[in-house]
Amino acid sequence: MSSLEERDVGVAAAPGSSSAGLGVGAVGAAVEAVAGVAAMQEDVGIRREGPEPDADEPPKKRVKMPEGESGKLEERLYSVLCCTVCLDLPKASVYQCTNGHLMCAGCFIHLLADSRLKEEQATCPNCRCEISKNLCCRNLAVEKAVSELPTECTFCLKQFPRSSLERHQKEECQDRVTQCKYKRIGCPWQGPFHELPAHESECSHPTKTGTELMGILGEMDQNHRRDMQLYNSIFSLLCYEKIGFTEVQFRPYRTDDFITRLYYETPRFTVLNQTWVLKARVNDSERNPNLSCKRTLSFQLILKSKVNSALECSFLLLKGPYDDVRIKPVIHHHSFSNDANETDYVPLPISDSVECNKLLAAKNINLRLFIFQVQK
Repeated sequence: MSSLEERDVGVAAAPGSSSAGLGVGAVGAAVEAVAGVAAMQEDVGIRREGPEPDADEPPKKRVKMPEGESGKLEERLYSVLCCTVCLDLPKASVYQCTNGHLMCAGCFIHLLADSRLKEEQATCPNCRCEISKNLCCRNLAVEKAVSELPTECTFCLKQFPRSSLERHQKEECQDRVTQCKYKRIGCPWQGPFHELPAHESECSHPTKTGTELMGILGEMDQNHRRDMQLYNSIFSLLCYEKIGFTEVQFRPYRTDDFITRLYYETPRFTVLNQTWVLKARVNDSERNPNLSCKRTLSFQLILKSKVNSALECSFLLLKGPYDDVRIKPVIHHHSFSNDANETDYVPLPISDSVECNKLLAAKNINLRLFIFQVQK
């Protein structure tokens, strides 16, 4: 009973006592903190549901925002969550160094590819700590936060969350650029989606004569014939008696020149009872490929074993079973002999420099090689 009375007395103590001063100070700080949070919420447009405030009620105390923080919440988050390299919000995966600095997937891969070309250790551009695929990890919280930030549709200029913007621009936006359904017979019209029905009702291409359409259909047949030729060639190769394939791993090496150049080479492997090696180079052994925005890979197939007669083969490279690089198949032919045991360097048919950077950033390049021996 005495302890309870002491607590009551402590709460009701005179203002001059230390305990009373501490209690009033804490309550005052809490009130100011709550008022500050409410003011910030009003700044970013957050409104609590409830009854309308009384007109006679005195205005709530507002905390003055420090200079530099008066912008919208989205703008402040933009500067916090942007990539440290390109200073733009990431569109896909977000990686972070060991100190937490953020990099978008494209810049992260580009940094690793540049370090491979320059034979240097890749470092974070902000704090200079070492970065690699083993040292860095994805930041899923930032990826989710960025996906919910609003962004502007390039067609209708309305605001949408980044996670739903792609679907809106492809399927829902009435101002998205679309093409006439008669494009296949030569109509060149392009315009906003909401004007499409009016154009198609007036389009003149459905009324063209057969003679006028024959030229357009001839170009379409030529493109289709080119694609079918590739598939027919692959199917005909699959009918050969001797077919071999293997997984190949390109490993990075450096030349012995004064200015070293990067090249790739596979360990020796056996296909069709012969020993082979693959070599690859960047930008056809350009002196400083790291200074070029456009990057390509080319490769050659080398026969290492001796043969008694010419060995005529067709071969092609495809992506490995665990890689996501996009390679368009191209069939190459060569007649191997003891005097002509190397093919010329031929381009690796990757789609663009971004795919090339993916390969250069990897520790090794893993692909699948098919060899078809032509029977005489």
